[in-house]
Amino acid sequence: MKLKIFVTGGTFDKEYNELTGELFFKDTHLPEMLHLGRSRLDVDIRTLMMIDSLDMTAADRAIILDNCKKEPLDKIVITHGTDTMADTAKILAGSIKNKTIVLTGAMVPYKFGSSDGLFNLGAALAFAQTLPHGVYVTMNGKIFPWNNVYKNKKTGEFEA
Repeated sequence: MKLKIFVTGGTFDKEYNELTGELFFKDTHLPEMLHLGRSRLDVDIRTLMMIDSLDMTAADRAIILDNCKKEPLDKIVITHGTDTMADTAKILAGSIKNKTIVLTGAMVPYKFGSSDGLFNLGAALAFAQTLPHGVYVTMNGKIFPWNNVYKNKKTGEFEA
């Protein structure tokens, strides 16, 4: 079974500039994360964009939707910023019915060493292989259907 991973940026892939204290994007950490996690899955990774989800526009979401529609594989994981992940999931669910799409992200950048990203990526890959067609969000070991999830900004967790 082969899976597609679309990278869109988000905290997952942020780097830290030690001189300015700013977070920025360079390259995706996905290959390194899969190696570190000793993944033996057959995956194809494609970077669509490297942006913070708060900066994501309707045009950016259209790119994600178009790539998901055109993708021949029916099991897709999307790494995404957590702030607007549910918004993107809603758009995908409105147009795609014949694929299993799982969006995930991280609350702490992978490069910080204490990130939840590695765990969330593993969960997303597992859920993409086992769930029926539909659009889902997974964070912290929990899975949510696209239409029953939000980010609780007070607790920093996703809830139904």
